[in-house]
Amino acid sequence: MSMLALIAPDFSREDAAQARGATCIVGLDEAGRGPLCGPVTAAAVRLFPGRIPAGLNDSKKLTAAARERLHDEILANAECAIAHASVEEIDELNILRASHLAMCRAAAALPTPPCHALIDGNMIPRDFGWPAEAVIGGDALCLSIAAASILAKVARDRIMVGLAQQHPGYGWERNCGYPTKQHLEALLNLGVTPHHRRSFKPVHNILYQEVSVSA
Repeated sequence: MSMLALIAPDFSREDAAQARGATCIVGLDEAGRGPLCGPVTAAAVRLFPGRIPAGLNDSKKLTAAARERLHDEILANAECAIAHASVEEIDELNILRASHLAMCRAAAALPTPPCHALIDGNMIPRDFGWPAEAVIGGDALCLSIAAASILAKVARDRIMVGLAQQHPGYGWERNCGYPTKQHLEALLNLGVTPHHRRSFKPVHNILYQEVSVSA
C-alpha cells in the first residue's frame, strides 16, 4: 500500500498560503484524461474553514454515492466553478494541454479571483494567470484539491451518462469512456462517434484501418 493511501487530505497547504497573505485560496483538479471519448473536465474550489464537508478525499477513493453526496455539499458550502475542454480541443492541443485549458477556464469562472491556487499534479498550466503551486498527489493530500476532484468527476460522469443515451452500446454510463473491453468491442462493431478522441491510439487505429481498407 502506498503512503498516499494512508494519508487523509488536510488544510495545511491552504493555511500556509493564508499565512503568506493569500485570501482566496483554491484547489484545482481535472477528470477525464484517460478516456477515449468525451471532454476533459476541471473544477476549482474555494473552501471556507468551518464549512468544509466531512469526508472529503480523492474522488477515486470514494463510492459513487459518497461522491454525489459530497458534490452537493461542496456546491452548497464553497465557491466553485466547473469547466471543460472539448474533444476537438483535446485532439488539437493534446490531452495535457487541454486539461490545463479546462483548469484555466475553471479558475477564471470563480466568483472571486484566486490569490493562490493549489493544482493537482506536477505542472502549473503555462497560461495560468494566478499564483499557483503544483501538488503531486494533491487530491489525496489537500482538501481543496480533493473537493475539486469530486466536482470534476461527478460533472464528467453525468456528461457521459447523457452521451450514453445518445450512443447506446459503448457502455459509457458504466465505463465513463475508458477503454474497457465492451467499449473497445463497440468501437470495432459500431464505429467511431463524434465524441471519440481521434488523437487517442485505439480510435486513431480504427480510423486509419478504415481509411486503408477503403483506399
